Amino acid sequence: MNIGLIGLGKMGNNMRARLKKSGIDVVGYDTNPAVSDVADLTALAAALPTPRIVWVMVPAGKITDSVITDLAEVLDEGDLIIDGGNSKWTEDAKHAEQLAPKGIQFMDAGVSGGVWGLENGYGLMVGGTEEMVERAMPIFDALRPEGPRAEGFVHVGEIGAGHYAKMVHNGIEYGMMQAYAEGYELLDAKKEIIKDVTGTFKAWQRGTVVRSWLLDLLVRALEADPEFKDIQGYVEDSGEGRWTLEEAIENAVPMPVISASIFARFVSRQEDSPSMKAVAALRNQFGGHAVKELD
Repeated sequence: MNIGLIGLGKMGNNMRARLKKSGIDVVGYDTNPAVSDVADLTALAAALPTPRIVWVMVPAGKITDSVITDLAEVLDEGDLIIDGGNSKWTEDAKHAEQLAPKGIQFMDAGVSGGVWGLENGYGLMVGGTEEMVERAMPIFDALRPEGPRAEGFVHVGEIGAGHYAKMVHNGIEYGMMQAYAEGYELLDAKKEIIKDVTGTFKAWQRGTVVRSWLLDLLVRALEADPEFKDIQGYVEDSGEGRWTLEEAIENAVPMPVISASIFARFVSRQEDSPSMKAVAALRNQFGGHAVKELD
């Protein structure tokens, strides 16, 4: 099995390593020549046997648009492009329509797992036809966690469905992180009776209804910096949360928790909030997202 992989950043490079570990031949391209296997997209296409599969793992928006446009010039009929970035789901139909005249197939894949995916595997939510999914299944099997196929993988529906599911996943993630963060701030504020905040969260890791991987990562962050003294309480939002709210409004679905968590991130840009420090630390733990350190 062969695949081209475009974008060898924090996730893409780990994905390349996991794919290779499973015996898949990977030709990677990145604008950073230090990590790239080939010099350009023309060389990438030439290095892959036909029909080709090329996975795009670059930032959503103009960069993804540019890569897909450039790929359309070097790929051939019967090739398949998979967009594994966090593109807005409405863009997927546009990309599929753009590629259709050349007979190039397109599918979308929502990917979750962050910087831990190399070790633990990635959660995959894909959109496309049954034929496309079966064709790319060895790749999905290599990337997802080991175990039954239903664990860590879902063919959600047609083109766009994978990114839609990932969008909702990230909206839920916003709300979960905010709840943990607010709990942290309240525990930390009650110092006259709460003597071990980190230990409290650690106790919740086993046997409680709030246990989760996010909780495990929060404990990891607290053990490294119990008061988050080296982190500013400033948190970005990368788009999916806003898109989730747009869909909620469009479909008249009430989302008070997720909407509040997004507005809380806006608050973080106005003052140095302890709860936002916790959210910033969590994003750094699971996704390697940059934090703003205090001077």
